[in-house]
Amino acid sequence: MVKRKKRRNKKYLGLRSHGRGNIKRGRGAGTRGGVGKAGLCKHKGTWLAVNDKDYFGRSARGFVNPAKKPRIDVAHLFDINQCALLGKLDKKGDKYLFEFKGKILATGKITVPLNIKALEWSKRTEEKIKASGGEISKLEK
Repeated sequence: MVKRKKRRNKKYLGLRSHGRGNIKRGRGAGTRGGVGKAGLCKHKGTWLAVNDKDYFGRSARGFVNPAKKPRIDVAHLFDINQCALLGKLDKKGDKYLFEFKGKILATGKITVPLNIKALEWSKRTEEKIKASGGEISKLEK
């Protein structure tokens, strides 16, 4: 069964001020400090520091300028192997051919021999391809 949350105003029943000091101080919406995100840079700043660290666009993990960060396409060995099994890749002899203008990553297993041409690849990618009887070479830009 769900535990019911105890309401705060129950302990103030019979009192006029509800813990706010002067009776007049609790009237109206002015005591709320604004609606929505009003006052986040002023009187609600401590709430912002605890609950919404990414509010100003830079996270607590640091900032990386997206314009200077190089973007490179990646392909995974699992996806290439699936394409070969489904017959989407050309076959030359006993090897499937795959060309890619990007980086090949070593995610997944290879069950067929592949002949891959790419701009970059990881060390584990090269090991896995050679273990399956395939080969990898540099693609000319």
